[in-house]
Amino acid sequence: MITDDAKAWVVNLACTKPKEHGYAAEIWSHSLLAQHARHHAPEAGHECLNHAAKATIQRILKERPLQPHKVRYFTENRDPEFEKKMHKVLVVYKEVNVQNEQPTPSQELPIVTVSLDEKPGIQATKNVSADLPPLPGKRPYIGRDYHYERLGTLSLLAALDLHSGHVIAQVHEHHRSSEFISLLKEKELDAFYPDARLIRIILDNHSAHISKETMSYLATRPNRFLYVHTPKHGSWLNLVETLFGKMARTFLKNIRVNSKDELRQRILQGIDEINAAPVVHRWKNFDFAKN
Repeated sequence: MITDDAKAWVVNLACTKPKEHGYAAEIWSHSLLAQHARHHAPEAGHECLNHAAKATIQRILKERPLQPHKVRYFTENRDPEFEKKMHKVLVVYKEVNVQNEQPTPSQELPIVTVSLDEKPGIQATKNVSADLPPLPGKRPYIGRDYHYERLGTLSLLAALDLHSGHVIAQVHEHHRSSEFISLLKEKELDAFYPDARLIRIILDNHSAHISKETMSYLATRPNRFLYVHTPKHGSWLNLVETLFGKMARTFLKNIRVNSKDELRQRILQGIDEINAAPVVHRWKNFDFAKN
């Protein structure tokens, strides 16, 4: 019989970390818990655990239930104004949805809203052997050598028009203030929309967005750009992340190139394909904060 006190001892143990007891492991496995119980439970007054097996530990933890062998990630709310900033972003999305339902063409709106962010660290990887094509009856899939060559990384800077689904993007070696300003001006955002329109940008608090260099440029274009910041550790509130997810599932998935320049061209080609059949990204759940 495993006593209730012994079960409580196991549960308490499972709520600690193995390294606190002198082990190298970061998280418990059922086997390690059983091993520790066999060695240390008797001295704690729980003789019934001196032959504890993995299955015994599993049954005890299943009753609670506890899963100390699993890790689920979360983002700690470190922004004291998180809800206020989140509400502001969601109000913008609600307004955009209402605007998009009106018969007025998006080109005539006095305010255009774009969602902007960077996707850094896109790997340029090169095959060391040619891919093998699928062969009916023999190999139904593409064959690829496990070995590859790293050629470096690129950063994608993209602005998603929330009215039309059009994407304005650049690909750079870095994502500094100079690259961010390049996206804002010249042939990109500033030149894309008529001068009379206010460009409202939803973006995070990346240093390039609020640097002295960037602020100096914005000062030269008064009443042209309006920032709406997502909360710190709340980049998931930025709709452009759904665009990046779509890219990762489509043309960036399993991509292989022979150079960083080829990767750049393939990314820009993928953007062109998206713009050929644009999709308007919408925020649908406005009540999640109440749950």
